Amino acid sequence: MRIKIDPLDKLFSEYIRRRAIKDAGGCEWCGKPKFDIQKENGTTLPAWKQLDCAHFIGRRKVSVRYDPDNAIGTCKLGCHNAMDNHPAEKIAFFKARLGERGFDMLNHRARIPYPKPDKQAIELYLMEKMKEV
Repeated sequence: MRIKIDPLDKLFSEYIRRRAIKDAGGCEWCGKPKFDIQKENGTTLPAWKQLDCAHFIGRRKVSVRYDPDNAIGTCKLGCHNAMDNHPAEKIAFFKARLGERGFDMLNHRARIPYPKPDKQAIELYLMEKMKEV
């Protein structure tokens, strides 16, 4: 069963992918750089649109669905699938990224049975964070 994508999911995904370009220059999993691509019709495909937003803990866990610590920008399909198909490497990657304490805190937040998230507050937060990237 697919999880419904709403406008907040799209905003979160854009933020994560833009952050990946700003901080890593491309895919945060494999390190491959991404650049804006000029198309023949004169339009530009921005580098951030060449990435996926990949969650460490799946989007069903509402408590961390919009948590920036829980997501990275990855190459479309290839690295996103590789990350999901290699759980030990995925855990090691996120432990290295967040540190042991940050990793434990993320997992703790995932276990909290939150009520529905305050989507307006999350949207305001993400809009502010988008100004940084």
